[in-house]
Amino acid sequence: MSTLSISVEPLAVNVTCTEDRLQIVLADGREVAVPLVWFPRLENATPEQREGWRLIGGGIGIHWEDVDEDISVKSLLAIK
Repeated sequence: MSTLSISVEPLAVNVTCTEDRLQIVLADGREVAVPLVWFPRLENATPEQREGWRLIGGGIGIHWEDVDEDISVKSLLAIK
């Protein structure tokens, strides 16, 4: 018997930045949190600039216009 494997592209639906964390909620219900120090532009941004994000590519990435930062969801899920 074989099983069908379905690959689903991870898509962001919400983003939050705290003083030390970047938190992303994915469409499939997963939540990812990474240290803000991984992204110096965001770490050095004001709280208002961190809130100025928008989803790109239907959620495959996140863009912050004011700090010229782009982050792909796949890169956050990659094992380092």
